[in-house]
Amino acid sequence: MGTTMGELTTNDGVRLTYRDSGGDGVPLVMLHGWGQTQEMFRHQVTGLAPGRRVVTLDQRGHGISGKPHHGYRIARLARDVLGLVDHLGLDRFDALGWSMGVSVWWSFIDQWGTGRIRRFVAVDQPAAVAAVPWMSAEEQRDSGAIFDVSGLLELATGLAGPDGERVRQEFVRGMFSGSPDPGLLAFVAEQIRSTPAYAGVPLLFDHCAQDWRDVLPRVDVPTLVIACDGSHVDPASQRYVADRVPDARLHTFPTTVASSHFPFLENPAAFNAVVDAFLAEGLS
Repeated sequence: MGTTMGELTTNDGVRLTYRDSGGDGVPLVMLHGWGQTQEMFRHQVTGLAPGRRVVTLDQRGHGISGKPHHGYRIARLARDVLGLVDHLGLDRFDALGWSMGVSVWWSFIDQWGTGRIRRFVAVDQPAAVAAVPWMSAEEQRDSGAIFDVSGLLELATGLAGPDGERVRQEFVRGMFSGSPDPGLLAFVAEQIRSTPAYAGVPLLFDHCAQDWRDVLPRVDVPTLVIACDGSHVDPASQRYVADRVPDARLHTFPTTVASSHFPFLENPAAFNAVVDAFLAEGLS
C-alpha cells in the first residue's frame, strides 16, 4: 500500500489534511512544530515507513489544512489529534512530536492519558518556553525558557505587524547555528508562510505560555528525548525533561551531526536510525 493523503473534519468543523503511509505494524503519528507543516517529516515518511505505518498531519492553521478564525490553543490542537487517531481507528500507536508538536502530545497525555500510546519520542521542546515572573531563576533555567514575557510580547507584536515577514525570517534563521544549507533554510522559511498571522500569533502565545513540568512525571510510557547541541533550544533543558519523565532516555546530536532545531531535515539518516532503534524495542 502506498502513501495516501486524507482529510477529516474536526468536531468544530475544521478540515485537516494528513498523510498515511499505510502498511502493517504499530503506527507512528508525527506532529510538526509551530508555523511548520507535515512536510518537515518528508524524509521520515520515506525513511521510516518501509518498516512501519507513518502518519503525519498538517495541524489547524498550518500547511494545507483549514485555517479557521478559531481554536488556536494547544489544548484544541490536542483535541484535533484525538480526532485524527479516532478517525484512523488507532487504538495503539507510537507518538513523535517535534517542538510545539511535543507540547501538543503533552496536552494529549494531560487530558486523555497514555493508554493508547506505546512509545513516545519528544524532539527539542522545553518544558516551559516563557520565563514567567513566578518561576525562580533556577526554574527558568532548568525548564529551558527561551523568552521572558516582554520578549514573547515583542515577538508576537512583530509577527502580527507590517514587518511580519522579516520577523518570521529572522525567527527561522535563529533556529540554525553556523552556516545552514541555503536550500534547507529556504525550505523551512517557505513552510512557515503557510500559517497566517491571525492563526500563528495567538497559537504561539498560547504555546509559549504553557508550563508542562507537572505533566512530565505522568508520561508513563517508554520515552526518548532528542536534543541538538546546535539548536536554539538549550540541550540542558532536554536533560531536564528526560530526568523527570520516568525511565526516559536522552539522545543528543552533536553539531557534527546536526546544527539546528531540525535534525530530521539536516541529517535524516542519523535521525531515522535513532528513532527506528528506539521504536523497534518491544516489538516481537
